[in-house]
Amino acid sequence: MTPRELVLATVRRSLGVTGAEATRRSEVAARLAGHPPGVVPERGQLEPAGRLDLFARMVKAAAGTVERVADMAEIPAAVAAFLRGHNLPLAIRHGGDPLLSSAPWKLAGTLEIRQGASDGADLAAVSHAFAAVAETGTLVLTSGADNPTTLNFLPDVHIVVVDACDVVSDFESAMARLRSRFGAGVMPRAVNMITGPSRSADIEQTLILGAHGPRKLHVIVVGKP
Repeated sequence: MTPRELVLATVRRSLGVTGAEATRRSEVAARLAGHPPGVVPERGQLEPAGRLDLFARMVKAAAGTVERVADMAEIPAAVAAFLRGHNLPLAIRHGGDPLLSSAPWKLAGTLEIRQGASDGADLAAVSHAFAAVAETGTLVLTSGADNPTTLNFLPDVHIVVVDACDVVSDFESAMARLRSRFGAGVMPRAVNMITGPSRSADIEQTLILGAHGPRKLHVIVVGKP
């Protein structure tokens, strides 16, 4: 018996069940198929403009920064300005995301563009978020060649682009979008939910940014909801 089997057997024994009961199995199957939502906090239940304002406030509360641009044509200049403003080299890496690949990066002048997964040598990366959650200022990024997971964790600076229309009220809405976009059985290998830059207070309760991931997180919200 494996440790997992031992734990489950102990739980079943304490409940007085075997796990083969038809009623219990049908209840589990119905719940998995129906995806009933849990308790949804009221904080994010706002009109689109208010939702974006809340998202920006929550990102800043988590030690991130936010800016708004009108369309994708403004992304290169915004990225370059952020790097210059923090005295960082004008070089980024992004994945094969169609939206990022189609951005007019030449408008950023001397900004150096690399593409593909990071090997840890990149100082700054740009990703495109699948969605964002207003109630917590959380970014939802799906793994894949379009947006390699290495870009979420290895570079010291992470710049994330998210469309204003993809900022949802709560986690339940984000999960519903994931299921609708990918469907059962074909979900991404990983879904990373990122709230602010990496941090840890494990040592003497002293907060350290960049403990096991980016030291800076900058979010660029594109367009109107």
